[in-house]
Amino acid sequence: MRVRVAEPELDAARVAEIYRPAVEGNYISFEETAPKANEMAERMRKVLARMPWLVAEDESGGVVGYAYASPHRERAAYRWSVDISVYVDSAWHGQGIGRLLYDELLERLRGQGFVNAYAGVTLPNPASVALHEAIGMTRVGVYRRVGYKLGEWRDVAWYELRLAEPTANPPAEPALPD
Repeated sequence: MRVRVAEPELDAARVAEIYRPAVEGNYISFEETAPKANEMAERMRKVLARMPWLVAEDESGGVVGYAYASPHRERAAYRWSVDISVYVDSAWHGQGIGRLLYDELLERLRGQGFVNAYAGVTLPNPASVALHEAIGMTRVGVYRRVGYKLGEWRDVAWYELRLAEPTANPPAEPALPD
């Protein structure tokens, strides 16, 4: 298994394909329409301008999962905090791909100087809860009945992970390495 930085033109169609089941007929994502490859490529480019978007490839070079960071909130004071997400092709569930991607993503985020990572998990989702706790995240709360999808109100558990101790005078902006 190989993890690498995503290339929107090369990977967007496969990433959209992996993501589609989380949207269509499922409550894991609160999106109601799965993005097409061109929209996914634009999302990837936007993230990659400031943060990592990674893909995992099997031995044949096929993308089997992806993970990325996104801004935690839009206000400037939040710029040292990120939200993280991971999605793995269902044929590869339970094989450590999510953990592999998250381990690499978190290492890169620490290297960039980010301080906090957060993740939301729509409940129930025991596998996602287990993964987020396995990487050291702690549940900090639950938004009760925060989203309505597939005919039911859904709860979302929120997790946090301290990536680095905050400093009194942080750098102006976490920067992507060259």
